[in-house]
Amino acid sequence: MKNLTRFVLAACLSAAMMLVMTSTSHADETGAYRHVVLFKFKDDAKPEQVKGVEDAFIALAKKVETVTGFEWGTNVSPENKNEGYTHCFLVTFKDKAGLEVYLPHPAHEEFKGTLRGILDKVCVFDFVAK
Repeated sequence: MKNLTRFVLAACLSAAMMLVMTSTSHADETGAYRHVVLFKFKDDAKPEQVKGVEDAFIALAKKVETVTGFEWGTNVSPENKNEGYTHCFLVTFKDKAGLEVYLPHPAHEEFKGTLRGILDKVCVFDFVAK
């Protein structure tokens, strides 16, 4: 668990460093909301199933009006500390209200259905950009 926590924090820090920060405010919950999602697929997940999840997540980001940014990629770290997680998705919202629209959104609920049967683990980490 300690290694996973370090990995998630490192992933968040790396993603945050790649983004241009427009706010330097350190007040709680006033910066952009970042929604980091890590996926570890089951060993028997077929490549076309994984590609289907990638495509569905890309489409989801376009369907929810409160999403202001979206990035994703697969693990390329040489450190071998990914705990089996292969995919990272970073969804950005203007504020907490944007995330609150996204989570129960019908398109998000539909997307979660694409994960059934092929997802081994998921890790979600939300933070307010500083």
